[in-house]
Amino acid sequence: MTRKDIAAGQNSHDCRTPAEQGAERRTGWVVDLTLAAMVVELAAGWLTGSMALLADGWHMGSHAVALGLSVFAYRFARRHARDPRFSFGTGKVSPLAGYSSALLLAVGALWLLLESGHRLLNPVQIHYGEAIVVAVLGLLVNLASAWLLGGAHDHHHRGHRHGPMDYHRRAGISPAVGHHDHQDHNLRAAYFHVIADALTSLLAIIALTAGLVFGWGFLDPLMGIAGGLLIARWAWGLARDSALTLLDAEDQDATAAAIRQILEAEDDVQVCDLHLWRVGAASHACILSLVTHRPQPVTHYKSLIADIPGIDHLTVEVQQCHDETCLPSDAKCNANDSRYC
Repeated sequence: MTRKDIAAGQNSHDCRTPAEQGAERRTGWVVDLTLAAMVVELAAGWLTGSMALLADGWHMGSHAVALGLSVFAYRFARRHARDPRFSFGTGKVSPLAGYSSALLLAVGALWLLLESGHRLLNPVQIHYGEAIVVAVLGLLVNLASAWLLGGAHDHHHRGHRHGPMDYHRRAGISPAVGHHDHQDHNLRAAYFHVIADALTSLLAIIALTAGLVFGWGFLDPLMGIAGGLLIARWAWGLARDSALTLLDAEDQDATAAAIRQILEAEDDVQVCDLHLWRVGAASHACILSLVTHRPQPVTHYKSLIADIPGIDHLTVEVQQCHDETCLPSDAKCNANDSRYC
């Protein structure tokens, strides 16, 4: 193998996709929009003496902090994408930010449930006119934010949902079985934040309008409890999915089966060990070991699975089998064990 071949075989650690770069820009716009709304509400609250406006202004501030975490994650991943200290790049910064945002969502849901329960048991006087204005303003800001992030979310799935499907046909696997959504947990977290705020504002408008028209003041805390439970469910789902990515515990059985079947379709080849895990929204690392009586160059085996999309870090170990028959594919490969190799 020449030096040129070695250089060509080196993998870039930049696991970011064009969709993630677009998501970074859109999330930055949402942070700017949220900060502008916060300044307007704080100024209006100070001038009018409205505690409702002041409270919602500070709420917008906490919302901006959570979204700022998403922007920080994107920028950190971009700036350190080629940093050799990160063995497989910075692809897991996104799920780490998503997990952190899930914790913030859970704290917000808990506060909403506790405060709503307290107000249900101890009703307070509500200034419906001012409160409705604040809720409508918050809803408009969050709808605009959701539209911005939703566009990035849709583009992310369109850009990475479909990859080369030839490997499914070669492995005899239905494309639907091998299909994976490449989720950007960071974008998903930011999207959930604005949707949660929009839901809270919408429920508040419904409850406040009913209270203003019919005098049903109890609906306000009940809507708060309903919103808190739904946000808590979103937080749990986001924390679970991002934690699985962080712990390399995602279900990659279909892709792993495709790799195994393509390689074992070759005469006298057995895959005895295979590890596959996600290192970015649309990027995976794979380490596999195979045994054969007639070893071929490693590049030959890599070329067989080159059509499988998203495998950006591939390590193949080839061991020569000296026994009459190679080990069963479900056995553990051990180069030091004469029973196997």
